[in-house]
Amino acid sequence: MQTESDTIESIEAVRARDRSHLWHTWTPLTVDRSELMLHHGAGYRVWDADGKEYIDGTSSALSAVCGYAHPEVTAAIARQLGRLHHFDLSRGSNEPAGLLAERLASYLPPDLSRTLFVNSGSEGFDAAMLIATSYWSHLGMSRSRMVTFALGYHGSTLLSRGLSALPRVAHPFRAPLPVTRVELPVAPREARAPAALPLLLDAFDRAIGDDPADLPAAVVVEPFLNVGGGIVLPPGFLSGLRERCDAAGILLVLDEVFTAYGRSGRMFACQREDVEPDILITSKGLTSGYVPLAAVTVQQRIYESFGRDPVIGGIRYGHTNSGHAVGCAAALATLDVLERDNLVAHADYFGDRLRTRLAPLANTEEVADVRGLGLAVIVEMTSAEKAQQVLDRAQERGLLLRRQGPQGHCVLIAPPLTIDIEGVDLIVARLEQALADVAG
Repeated sequence: MQTESDTIESIEAVRARDRSHLWHTWTPLTVDRSELMLHHGAGYRVWDADGKEYIDGTSSALSAVCGYAHPEVTAAIARQLGRLHHFDLSRGSNEPAGLLAERLASYLPPDLSRTLFVNSGSEGFDAAMLIATSYWSHLGMSRSRMVTFALGYHGSTLLSRGLSALPRVAHPFRAPLPVTRVELPVAPREARAPAALPLLLDAFDRAIGDDPADLPAAVVVEPFLNVGGGIVLPPGFLSGLRERCDAAGILLVLDEVFTAYGRSGRMFACQREDVEPDILITSKGLTSGYVPLAAVTVQQRIYESFGRDPVIGGIRYGHTNSGHAVGCAAALATLDVLERDNLVAHADYFGDRLRTRLAPLANTEEVADVRGLGLAVIVEMTSAEKAQQVLDRAQERGLLLRRQGPQGHCVLIAPPLTIDIEGVDLIVARLEQALADVAG
């Protein structure tokens, strides 16, 4: 029989092993991540190894749209594991991959109908850049320049890092693509105002340019600048970009790795303005984070252009686990839950409720702004130090949050879409208590 002292010793052994051997992602070496040693989760709650309960305001890795231990998603994974875990899509196929590609096409306009599966959003972005530049090559044109936000974040591979100007993704290597980065012409808290729209579009007009010999291959943006500071863009921005891309004859690539599958209050954030991209990249919520998977969905004309590839007459890209059968089964189950439980509408409703409840905080000394899109809510603090203090105090009170922004001064709240009124009210109460701790 295990005693209380044995339990404490066991937990300490787990933490010691973590500190001795595990390299934690995106973490200073002076920070001990083993202090928050999570053991299990259910719904929008998680418990650590000491038995303490938390409301997870981070959705695991911003991906757990269906929450933890969802019986339908876990059952789908188990069923597929018992049948066929995977087969190389360059040699054959599996049924879940085809079903998922068909399912994604059903949510999108008819011509946005072909999907390439990879393992992560970063890989999806790399694939999208290869597809965009190859498309122009197939048409006999040489275009590789990309236009994007300086504060955009598109992944952690060399290519995706090369598009961003965020300090955290800087690298010592030669940039693989020419990039024109658009600086935000207003403060982040002002970007969502209608007055910011012409300033933003003018900035992209200048970045695109009017030299026929130097047209970009694509304009690449996130509908919500998540890592860049939770920046909400003004209504009409995406449709304005679509018009400019059409006029210039260039591609529009939307990075919806974070915003897709309900997070934005729509299945895809671009649906808020009925914008049809040429290439759409999605990941995180696709499998609710249960299995790594990402999707790159393209217009049929782009897909067909690869018949002109001079080497194999198709796309020269893929990974060992591209279109993994278990991942696709998890995604199909996730989409079933999203539809049956109306979680996309839930995200819109509870996101609005959360912003409304937290809006008065913007009148306090520590908080500069409260904003968000769907169930992604940003509390912009007046300094990175105060943001970290809020995270620490909130964790002590049983609420897990994360920091965003180039200076790390923004607190992001993005719980699973399965959150309910009780959960939202607990988030508000615990965050207000954490802010009071910091202020007092």
